[in-house]
Amino acid sequence: MTTNNLDIISKNGRFLILAYDHGMEHGTTNFNDNNIDPANILALADSGYFTGVALQKGVAERYYQPGTTKVPLIIKLNGKTNFLSGEPYSPQLCQVDEAVDLGAKAVGYTVYVGSQHEKKMMAEFARVGREADKAGIPLIGWMYPRGRAVSGKEYSKETLSYAARLALEMGAEVVKVPYTGNAKTFSWVVKAAGKTKVTVQGGVKKTHQKDFYQLVEEILSAGAVGLIVGRNVWQAKNPLRVAKRLSEIVLGS
Repeated sequence: MTTNNLDIISKNGRFLILAYDHGMEHGTTNFNDNNIDPANILALADSGYFTGVALQKGVAERYYQPGTTKVPLIIKLNGKTNFLSGEPYSPQLCQVDEAVDLGAKAVGYTVYVGSQHEKKMMAEFARVGREADKAGIPLIGWMYPRGRAVSGKEYSKETLSYAARLALEMGAEVVKVPYTGNAKTFSWVVKAAGKTKVTVQGGVKKTHQKDFYQLVEEILSAGAVGLIVGRNVWQAKNPLRVAKRLSEIVLGS
């Protein structure tokens, strides 16, 4: 894979991407009357505080308006429901050319590192990477350790550095991984990723907003270059205020 232009989905070398693929991945349990409406999330994403918004194909088709919506679009190409337990597999649901037609400036793909279905997802990831290269857009690897092979070790330095390294070895321009919970151990994850840019998932909504901001600062101090965050923004009492503060911390603006 080639090094495609990341400037469109970043600012000052940093990434602050609003994720909204939770309706597929988690169902409606994360939503209230406001954030269940994709139009409200798109308005938030377009506030000027984010460098991108990550959506599944259907939401992008019906709510993202190329030429009117200013925030760069990132299409998640695969996904799954939360109904089935066991070894996870996330099938490809959208093609790169479809994403480009929708106005996407980058695409994302999840690999469940450690799942018994890992090989199949890696093969799909490699094919997606070749197509993204031809389209001239970056590929973001959602590298999530899941499955029996990594059970109980999902947040360890060794597992997460392996997941980040996999993104580098497969040619992703950006990788999204969970946080180890410690700046020192996470700095090793960043080193393992080499020239692949490391971003961290926002994760489950934090109880105290101040604690979340401190966590973000810690993550950046470990060498990460941004966040791909959803619930900690649009589940907040004042999402716009949270977005503004995150932009100040992550993007310096």
